[in-house]
Amino acid sequence: MNWVEHVIWWHVYPLGFLGADTTGEDRTPGRALRDLEPWLDHLVALGANGLALGPVFDSATHGYDTTDWFHVDPRLGTDDDLVHLVEAAHARGVRVMLDGVFNHVGPHFPALVAARRDPAAPERALFRIDDGDFATFEGHGGLVALDHDNPDVARTVAEVMTSWCERAGVDAWRLDAAYAVPPAFWAGVLPQVRAAHPDVWVVGEVIHGDYVGIVRDGGLDSVTQYELWQGVWHALQDVNLHELAWALQRHEDFLAHFVPMTFVGNHDVTRIASQVDDGRHHAHAAVLLLLLGGTPSLYAGDEYGLRAVKEERVGGDDAIRPAFPPTPEEMAEAEPGLLDRWRALVGLRRRYPWLHTARTTVKAVANATMVLESAPRGEAGGTGPLVVALNLGDDELVTPLGASGTYLVGADSGLRGEDLVVGAHGWAVAARG
Repeated sequence: MNWVEHVIWWHVYPLGFLGADTTGEDRTPGRALRDLEPWLDHLVALGANGLALGPVFDSATHGYDTTDWFHVDPRLGTDDDLVHLVEAAHARGVRVMLDGVFNHVGPHFPALVAARRDPAAPERALFRIDDGDFATFEGHGGLVALDHDNPDVARTVAEVMTSWCERAGVDAWRLDAAYAVPPAFWAGVLPQVRAAHPDVWVVGEVIHGDYVGIVRDGGLDSVTQYELWQGVWHALQDVNLHELAWALQRHEDFLAHFVPMTFVGNHDVTRIASQVDDGRHHAHAAVLLLLLGGTPSLYAGDEYGLRAVKEERVGGDDAIRPAFPPTPEEMAEAEPGLLDRWRALVGLRRRYPWLHTARTTVKAVANATMVLESAPRGEAGGTGPLVVALNLGDDELVTPLGASGTYLVGADSGLRGEDLVVGAHGWAVAARG
C-alpha cells in the first residue's frame, strides 16, 4: 500500500458540513454528498490527497447510531451520490475513507427492533446482553452494543466493508470505537475484506489503551494518535514544551511498530484554535502535524482557524461540526493568513514523503522553545534531516544550522550566517546540508 505513505487526509463530518439536522426531528433530504464535489478542489489546492468522511450511512441522529449499513442516510442523498463523490475524488487523484460504526447500532436498527419486540427472536443473539438487558456503549442508551463473539456479526461487518469497497471503490476505513471491540474480532473480519481488496487501509479509533497491541492483535494498519494530540495542544496552551517532548518519546516508540494516524483536530474534540488561546501559536500545531512521522489528518475548518468548543451535553458537538457554504469561495478565514501557512506546510510534507515514517529527535527543549530534527528512518530516501524550531516565548531562539543549511519555511524566522534564528512566537523549518 505505497499510496498510504503519501496520503494527507482532509477530514469532513458530512451531516454537519452539509447542514443536515442531527437531532432526528427533520430528516428532509438537503444538500447531498455529491455537493461536496466543489470542496474537492479546495482539498487539492491545500495539497491534500485524501478525503476522510465521517458517517454517511442511514442513522437516527448524528450518524453514529446506525440504522442501515448498506444505504446512505437520506439526509445526505442516495447511494449514487456517494458513488459519484468517490468517482469525482478519484478523478482528482484523491483517496476516500469511510467511517465504519461496528461497535454498536442505533435504536431503529431492524435487527434490534425485532430483538426488543420478541425476546425469543434469533436477532437477539447479535447483541451483547448484560444482566439480562441490552448492553450499551459507554452508557449511551441509544447506542446498543453488538456481540462481537457472534460469527454472524463478523460476517456481516466483513460484508459491509467489502460491499462498499466494491460498490463505491472506497480506499480506506476508519473503525469507530475500535478500542471497545475485542481485537480478535478485527483479526477475523479484516482478512476477509483484504482478500478482495488488498490495498484497503484500516485505522481504528483508539483513544486510550495498548496502541501497539491493538494494531498487532487486531490486524489493523493504524490507530488514532490521541496521546500526541493531547501532548501538542497541552504544550502549546501551557507553554510547556517538555510535555510535548515526552509525547514525542511515546510517538517514536509507536513508529517502531506501526505508523499512527496523527491529527490536531477532529469531529470529537474542541477546535485547536480554541484549545490554544494564543493565536500566535496556532500555526505551530500545523508544523507539528506535518513535520512529524505519521499519517496526518486535517479536520476541515482548522485550516481557516475556525473556533469551537466541545461541550459535554446533548448537542454539545454541534459547534465543532458546523455547516460549510456550498463552495470554498464563500468561506471566510477566521484567522487571516493561516490558510497560506497550512498550504505551505502541506506542500513541504509532500516534498519529503519519508516524513511518513520519520525518526524525530529532540535536540533542545525548554518550556517555551524546542528544536527537533526529523530524519529518514531506515533506507527511506530524500534530503534530510529537517530541523524544526518552535518558539513560544518572547526571546529570540538561535540554533546552529551549518554552512550548507537551507531555510525552507517559517514565520518571523530566517538565517543569520550559519544559524537558524526564530523570533518571538515564531517557527521555522530548515534542511541541513
